Amino acid sequence: MKAFVVEDGVAVPFDQADVDTDQILPARYLRRPRQGGYGQFLFRDVRFNDDDSERPDFILNQAPYRSASIMVADRNFGCGSSREQAPWGLVDHGIRCVIAADFGDIFYLNSLKTGLLPVQLDIAVCVRMREQLHAQPGAHVRVDLPAQTVTGPDGQVYAFKMDAFRKKCLVEGLDEIGVTLQHDAALKSFEVQYRQAHPWLFNL
Repeated sequence: MKAFVVEDGVAVPFDQADVDTDQILPARYLRRPRQGGYGQFLFRDVRFNDDDSERPDFILNQAPYRSASIMVADRNFGCGSSREQAPWGLVDHGIRCVIAADFGDIFYLNSLKTGLLPVQLDIAVCVRMREQLHAQPGAHVRVDLPAQTVTGPDGQVYAFKMDAFRKKCLVEGLDEIGVTLQHDAALKSFEVQYRQAHPWLFNL
């Protein structure tokens, strides 16, 4: 997965609370392969009309936010059913970080495994930051994962917490397979020694 170190980009204010995973990525698109380009299905039912034309009132369709790489949300973002395709859709669309007051637990973990950084900040901070973004369409937010800080549009800096192991994986661009492959030599050595110690297990 793509490493996350520092992201300084256009931030989109997403005012809705309790955004569930079926809104983020509708269930009918879940069977596609990972390479299927999930960004086109992001918020499909609220982002597009039935004839596939864009809804101009949906914020991601508005000019200042089409290139947004950071989303500032409200409460309980990513609640609902488990599906790793929800963070896939955000990442494929270009969103690298979602800032919210809290997240659905499974969505939070799936995001970390996908290279999407979920940042939890106080609800008052999220509200204030979204107000600033509405007042300055196209304004930037800076997220520094090594320093664990978010710099808002007004220059105010906020600290956030992050598990040390998850942070290391994101900074180094390691998913679960990547972490396992770091121990490839040790795994191969163990297999050789195990075969030598128990040869009868392999003479079937």
